[in-house]
Amino acid sequence: MLLQEAIEGLNLAEGGVFIDATFGRGGHSEAILKQLTTGSRLIVIDQDPAAIAVANEKYHAHSNVSIHHASFIALKNIAEKEGLMGKVSGILFDLGVSSPQLDQADRGFSFMQDGPLDMRMNNTQGVTAEEWLAEVPEEVLALVIKEYGEERFAKRIARAVVMERMLVPIKSTRQLATLIAKAVPNKPPSKKGAHKHPATRTFQAIRININQELQAISEVLSQCLEVLCVGGRLVVISFHSLEDRIVKQFMREHVRGQVLPKEIPIINNVVGQRLVQISKAIKASDAEVATNVRARSAVLRIAEKIA
Repeated sequence: MLLQEAIEGLNLAEGGVFIDATFGRGGHSEAILKQLTTGSRLIVIDQDPAAIAVANEKYHAHSNVSIHHASFIALKNIAEKEGLMGKVSGILFDLGVSSPQLDQADRGFSFMQDGPLDMRMNNTQGVTAEEWLAEVPEEVLALVIKEYGEERFAKRIARAVVMERMLVPIKSTRQLATLIAKAVPNKPPSKKGAHKHPATRTFQAIRININQELQAISEVLSQCLEVLCVGGRLVVISFHSLEDRIVKQFMREHVRGQVLPKEIPIINNVVGQRLVQISKAIKASDAEVATNVRARSAVLRIAEKIA
């Protein structure tokens, strides 16, 4: 999604080092490699073992590609190990869950197919959604659904989950989606949410919580300022308002710089300014949305490090 726009945003300079911090199944990495010049390098990162398996299969013989099985919050550590602190020309993030993860029933990210309630980006470690839902206090669950899912019926859904688990364990995506649908009042769909299943927001909230996604985004964006070289590009694709808000506020803060009192004879907007915004937020074209409905919520933001 937003493939060409993201690649153009990276400004693939000759001899540069670029990082695809969310490899997925390699769509962006493949497009980057096609345009890399002699002497340029690509580093790919992903915490999903399935994604890393694909990366190893595709690029194990490429001397200019380094592959790291890790969460993107390890970005700084990886750059340090590679000797690249302050030397990276571009970093790309394609946030959220990938299409292959959504389409694979046994990962538990989607209720479109029945599967176990897993939802871990790295399914070799950490607590599953099933394990978390079995123990989480009702008030905590309601808060997570409200804050991370922006769900107005969070309390009703949390109550329904707690009542259900008192009777039987909640083990499958279909079981969870069905009880959520019963807990949410029936109402005519709005134009904006006409195609949304009642469980969409709750599944999003649980996934974000299980993977601590928003905390990871906040942490890694600050690391980018240390990893990028002057003139390096930060390119981020977000898929919901919570992600995009963090990215937007981060870029705005470092584009604006430190605001000083009026009596100090220094131009405010250049004091402490670390980034310059390359363009306004970019959204998928109607043509792309027509071929991939998931692109409708994608937002691309691009900034360049200047100090």
